[in-house]
Amino acid sequence: MSDEHIFAEEILPVQSATAAGVERAIRWLILIIMALLGGELLWLLVIIPGLPLSRVEITGIPEMDKPLVLEKAGIGPRSSYLTVDSRRAERGIKTLYQIESVQVIKHFPNSVEIILKGRIAAAQSFAVIQGKVCPVLFDRQGLIFMIGPTGQHRDAFQSVPILSGVMDTEPVLGIRLSPLFHALLVNLELIHTSAPELLATISEIRINRKAFDVYDLILYPVHSRIRVHVGAELNEDMLRYVMLILNVCVSRGDKIEEIDFRTGIASYTIKEASSG
Repeated sequence: MSDEHIFAEEILPVQSATAAGVERAIRWLILIIMALLGGELLWLLVIIPGLPLSRVEITGIPEMDKPLVLEKAGIGPRSSYLTVDSRRAERGIKTLYQIESVQVIKHFPNSVEIILKGRIAAAQSFAVIQGKVCPVLFDRQGLIFMIGPTGQHRDAFQSVPILSGVMDTEPVLGIRLSPLFHALLVNLELIHTSAPELLATISEIRINRKAFDVYDLILYPVHSRIRVHVGAELNEDMLRYVMLILNVCVSRGDKIEEIDFRTGIASYTIKEASSG
């Protein structure tokens, strides 16, 4: 046997042992990496979502009582991403009459966002409750969603017109006014949205019932003692026309008690001269 052959036989076992060692090291490295990845996935997918929520964000109505919203949503200090039921939370929050709609969005792995949309007041009225006069807010559907100004909600009462003659009984949160007034409330909300400065010229709108399902309106301007009689429909164009005629009469100094627009043509009643 030649010297070269002997040398090759001595080298091959050494190379085989080295390759086997590298292979084992690679296997262990792969196993360690898989174990680390598995642990990371277990932490990310199971442990963190099961921990108490790191953040609950409530947006849409800054003045809303956040602890009350969380209570209605069923979210407490120990609630987690896994335990929060979005649909159930939305149903709970919607029991608050101030809320028109709500979205509860879970953000993986450990936070929740609650987006609120409040009811928009179309008008207000006044009622005697337990011997006290309280303002009452209702939306375009006639739903009573707030009674009495509290905290920052006071602004909502100050920004909408007074509508009198609409309630026959003591108001309760959640009840609705007669569908008879639905069209009027929708129009008032539209005017309040598009031309709030126009609606601000009216201090009170009184319902003048003529029959069970028929009524017209009496408007009381802020800066005039002249009553304005209109039909049941009150929109922005009608109100602008009313205020134009009213301003003309006031500027001329006419002794007018009431202007009647129910026929589509303005007619007026002269104040009777006082005797004495």
